[in-house]
Amino acid sequence: MAEGLSADQMSRYSRHLVLPGVGLDGQKLMLDSSVIVVGAGGLGSPALMYLAAAGIGRIGIIDNDLVSSSNLQRQIIHSNSSIGKPKVKSASKWISGLNGDIDVVSINEKLVPSNSIEILSDFDIIVDGTDNFESRYLIGDTCEIVGKPWVFGSIHRFEGQVSTFNLPGGPNYRDLFPTPPPPELAPNCSEAGVLGVLPGIIGTIQATEAIKAIIGVGDNLSGKLLTIDALSMESKLLSFSKNPDREIVTSLGESEVQGFSEMEAVDFVERKEGGWKPFLLDVRREDEQRIASISGTDVRIMHLEIPERLEELPRDRDIVVYCRVGQRSAAVARFISESGWSSGRIFNLSGGIHRWSDVIDSTIIKY
Repeated sequence: MAEGLSADQMSRYSRHLVLPGVGLDGQKLMLDSSVIVVGAGGLGSPALMYLAAAGIGRIGIIDNDLVSSSNLQRQIIHSNSSIGKPKVKSASKWISGLNGDIDVVSINEKLVPSNSIEILSDFDIIVDGTDNFESRYLIGDTCEIVGKPWVFGSIHRFEGQVSTFNLPGGPNYRDLFPTPPPPELAPNCSEAGVLGVLPGIIGTIQATEAIKAIIGVGDNLSGKLLTIDALSMESKLLSFSKNPDREIVTSLGESEVQGFSEMEAVDFVERKEGGWKPFLLDVRREDEQRIASISGTDVRIMHLEIPERLEELPRDRDIVVYCRVGQRSAAVARFISESGWSSGRIFNLSGGIHRWSDVIDSTIIKY
C-alpha cells in the first residue's frame, strides 16, 4: 500500500496513480487541497462532480437557491427528488454518495461583500459557477485581496468561456474586463437561454483547470481566454495580460447606493393585507407573462421599453417591479429611481416569480 493512501483509495484513484504527471504525489496533493464552488447550478454541477470524483479533500459549496424543475435541463447534480430543496443540500448529498473521502462544506448563503473574504479565504482555489457580473466582480476582487486563484466560467446560449485568474504573476478579472456592463445589457442564462449540455462542457474544463493548478501540471489558462462555440464546435484561445496601470484591489469598499429597496414576497403580501396599495409592474416579455403572472399586476412593460414608457408609471404610489428572478426588475427599479421618481417609493421584488412560487403560491409555474 502506498504511503498515505488506504487500500480503498489505492483502488479508487488507481487511474490517477499510474498517470504521468499525477501519480501518488499528485493524488495526495488533491486529497490535501480545498476548492470552493460558488453556485451549485449549471456550471457548478459538473465542476463539483468531477472535483469530488478526483478526490479533492475538502469541497465547499455556496448557494442560497432552491432546486426547481427548470434547473434539471442542465444542473445535473440535482434530481427530481431535490426539487424544492436547497441546492447546497442536494449537491452535498450527491458528493457524499459518490466519495466518502470528501469533507463537504455546505454554505446556504449568497456570496456578498460582507461574507466573501471570510468564506473564500478558507479555500485554496475558487471555482466560479455564477451567472451574473456582480458575483464575478465580487469573486475577482475578493480573490485579489486574499491572494487566491480562481477559475472563471461563463455560458450564453451556445457559447462558453473559461479562464484562470490570479495565479502568481498572472492577470485578474479586471485586467480583462475592467468594468461591468449595465445590468440591462447583461442577461443571464435564465433570460437568454442556454443549450443544456454547454455548462457541462465549460464546468468540466473549470474542474480541469482547478486540478491542474493544485498538482502543478500542464499549462493553465492564465492570461488566456478560451471560447467555445457549440454550434460550430470551434474554439479560440485569446491572450491578454496584466494591466500595469490598473489599481490593485485592496478592499471591497461600500456598495453603491442602489436608489431603490429590495422587498421579499412575504413582506409584500403582509403589507398589502394591511391596506398598502402599490403599483405592481411586470417587466418581462409577453411570452413569459403567458406562462405565469402575479395576481394584481397593474401593467406589463418589457424592461427594454421602460425608458420610452416611463410616464405610464405613477408618481403618487409606491412601485413594485418584478420579473422572473429579480435581475431585470432590479435594473428597471434602479433606472426608475434615477429618472426622478422618489427612491423611497421604488421596490424590487426579490427573487421574482421564482421566489413567489417558493414562498407564496406554489401553483405559479417556475420556468
